[in-house]
Amino acid sequence: MFRRRSRADREFREAQRAGQALLAYTAHLPWPEAPTTVPEFLPPEFRAPCRQDVSGFMMRWDLPLIIDGEVHACCCGAYRNWIVFNMRDDSVWLRCKAGHEAQETRLDTAWYNRNSGPVDRFHPTLEDGLRHLGH
Repeated sequence: MFRRRSRADREFREAQRAGQALLAYTAHLPWPEAPTTVPEFLPPEFRAPCRQDVSGFMMRWDLPLIIDGEVHACCCGAYRNWIVFNMRDDSVWLRCKAGHEAQETRLDTAWYNRNSGPVDRFHPTLEDGLRHLGH
């Protein structure tokens, strides 16, 4: 039992020495030149916009929205069928079916990312996005 452990320790030390010897050997060698041009992985028309390229993200929330243990309700009395916006500045806004919008400070981008699905479509205007989501 003890021989097996000492053999494993010895093999580990030998591997460390071999790695250090390789590093010492390659330390004086010059670094290879980096290529000046890197081919593009995807053409620009196939790339998805990054977070800085869009004004925000939106998703439907059909169930009652529970924040801090309370059902969130709009000033018009609506408590379901929300559109949740996550803006570029990391603020979260809610829009009810009647069109009332309000910033919800108790929700953040981390909450939005946990509860939203993958982005399936990009819209050029807010109205186009709302129409797509049924509002």
